[in-house]
Amino acid sequence: MQATAFTYDPATRSGSVLLDDGTPLPFDAAAFDAGGLRLLRPGQRLRIRTEGTGDSRHVTFVTLQTFPDPVQD
Repeated sequence: MQATAFTYDPATRSGSVLLDDGTPLPFDAAAFDAGGLRLLRPGQRLRIRTEGTGDSRHVTFVTLQTFPDPVQD
């Protein structure tokens, strides 16, 4: 799934992304670390994985979207 970086706090390595429909989803340090990133800037296009539904939905993996993903997860 793709999203756009919305917020990021380098001190906690957590933040949020915006899905293409404008829905914000939070991510924690574990999700940030899973993607191997060092820094994230608002507006960057990302590839993410999520878990949960409704209000408990959250990001479990976040990394940069560097080229088109032929398979949507």
